Amino acid sequence: MEYKKQEIKKGINLHLIKTNSFKTDLISVFITTKLTRENVTKNAILPMILRKGSKNLNNIEEINKSLEEMYGAEFNCGVDKTGDNQVLKFYLETIDNKYLPEQEDLILKGINTLLEIIFEPKIENNAFKVEFVDTEKEKLKIIIEGKKDNKAKYATLRCQEEMYKDKPFGLYKYGYIEDIDGLNAENLYEYYKKLIAECKIDIFISGNIEEEKIKEIVSKNENINKLNERNPIYETKNIMLKKTNEKEVIETADVTQGNLVLGLSISEESKKEKYIAVVYNAILGGSATSKMFQIVREKHSLAYTAASNYLRHKNSIFIRCGIEIDNYKKTVELIKEQIEDMKKGNFTDEDIINRKISNCISSKINTR
Repeated sequence: MEYKKQEIKKGINLHLIKTNSFKTDLISVFITTKLTRENVTKNAILPMILRKGSKNLNNIEEINKSLEEMYGAEFNCGVDKTGDNQVLKFYLETIDNKYLPEQEDLILKGINTLLEIIFEPKIENNAFKVEFVDTEKEKLKIIIEGKKDNKAKYATLRCQEEMYKDKPFGLYKYGYIEDIDGLNAENLYEYYKKLIAECKIDIFISGNIEEEKIKEIVSKNENINKLNERNPIYETKNIMLKKTNEKEVIETADVTQGNLVLGLSISEESKKEKYIAVVYNAILGGSATSKMFQIVREKHSLAYTAASNYLRHKNSIFIRCGIEIDNYKKTVELIKEQIEDMKKGNFTDEDIINRKISNCISSKINTR
């Protein structure tokens, strides 16, 4: 695999990943902005509106038809939070040109189609199409209202909200119900134009690609040419939690199984220490041979599920267990024992080596 990065314009970067491991090419665009209470709901709805239609593809049916003509290319978009940033994500995956039954430049069409959807939305009367906005507002309400439906995910969200109360990372990535009614076709379009003009934009293209050809396609794309240079404002450093106090939050619901989440904030933030945290997490709860799985789940049968994950952008570890509610106190005590075990170094060199190997394999898989 070969990776190269090129600045197209200030604040706009092209990332090329050449690999012959796949029969498809993946085109991705990430628009990064600071995560704020004021704009979180606007950012969440924008990809939903943009996917509805563009200048030359008037509606979602025409977009789907265009994808079918590209031998069933796959398109998706959404929003996520990475550290204290909110990221609008767009993907289009096509068959690599050399596997096509006839000679055709599918990577060219794929790049131009995705960039059109993002940067040339369907506009009526200098605003988004009202029908698109109204439909997606209702869908967003359903998404936000449904965040409690998955109790395990909701428990993690609540833990993050409490750990990062009044901080950007504590915000829900899909925003808030009370913001939705104030959104309309006009103010969302004005916000979209500001976002596109000011935010950090990264274009990733991976596959068995020709570097110079891709650079030429992107540099000649009319939507890229219309973009101005910018000094993008986004969060580049973690906001660390300095408090060491412990807080317990319990929410009740009419369910038989409980979801227990413990959030751990790591004070160190150097690059070396982040790698240490990755291995630490893997030994604690990041695999089927971890302490959480083997001791909390298997040996003591206190949890249906027992695992942990490390969020490197926030330098935090979240331990998650699905438990019988009556086992809450016992499970918390046993988890704390495993954390104390880690402090004491009660793990082997073999544990460290195995976790390093497994994380290297996982990292290679996740590059695609």
